Amino acid sequence: MAKKATLVDHGAAKGKKKAQSKVSKKNANKRLVVATNRRARHDYTILDTWEAGIQLVGTEVKSLREGKASLIDSFATIDDGEVWLRHLHIPEYSKGHWTNHSPRRTRKLLLHRNEIDSIMGKVRDGNNTLIPLSLYFSDGKLKVELALGRGKQDYDRRQDIKRRTEEREATRALGRRVKGLTG
Repeated sequence: MAKKATLVDHGAAKGKKKAQSKVSKKNANKRLVVATNRRARHDYTILDTWEAGIQLVGTEVKSLREGKASLIDSFATIDDGEVWLRHLHIPEYSKGHWTNHSPRRTRKLLLHRNEIDSIMGKVRDGNNTLIPLSLYFSDGKLKVELALGRGKQDYDRRQDIKRRTEEREATRALGRRVKGLTG
């Protein structure tokens, strides 16, 4: 009988370990955002988005884990059937010496061939460009949220501002109405 009790206890311990590993896997799927391009949604109308991997050097990853990166003025191009991210600023790693990278080097984006072909067709069609919206770690790997955007004109921006103010006023009026302040 002692053996059966031991087996039951051992099985219960295994069940606890499995439950703990499931919890840790759930936490591993969360995104750790390193940098966002807040100006992109203001300057461009976003038509489509993709998630792409990025080819990096070791010191770049360490610098990104410290939370240092800037997407200002960065964009993506398609050259010879490959997607390249240009002008992404990742500062040199503080503890790196001769192994450090150059901060504004061109980096290759990793996408499937059919995704690259569809992006190429959409960029050729009109006045569209590829803009990185954010950099984030997903499951320990750095990802780039890449967007296809069309540049906004001044009147488009004014229309967006007008629409946002109208929505804000409508929610305020609705809030006052719910509170009973106005009839």
